[in-house]
Amino acid sequence: MAKHSVIVDLHLILRDGARILFGLRRNTGFSDGMYHLPAGHLEDDESILVGAAREAKEELAIDIEVADLELVHTMHQRAGRVSLFFEVSGWSGELTNAEPHKCERLSWLASDQLPENLVDYARTALERIQAGKRVSTFGWDERADA
Repeated sequence: MAKHSVIVDLHLILRDGARILFGLRRNTGFSDGMYHLPAGHLEDDESILVGAAREAKEELAIDIEVADLELVHTMHQRAGRVSLFFEVSGWSGELTNAEPHKCERLSWLASDQLPENLVDYARTALERIQAGKRVSTFGWDERADA
């Protein structure tokens, strides 16, 4: 039997009261013109916690201690990805759009009024997190995805 391989995505949920930080994607080839959580891929030879902190530095120019990351949701996507969603309880530094060539702007958006142009699986994950679900699937069988 062949080994199964997946891409591991690391997503950051930064909150300011009832608002969540999103970036408006551009020039990436994936969901350009749509909002998405700060995110990236796990790299070789790094843990998921170190990878999430690295992504925060690369995309937002902030420092996150691994103790300030809580894994709140895991989503297995049919597209060959396992997406991990981390709540960020604290950071240091000034939030900055550190990748303006990939992100048109950063925006704090109300968590109860998410925009129409939000990446589908991110919207689904946030809804499931709100409902208290820690694990779900996306894109396999929509009747069974939960």
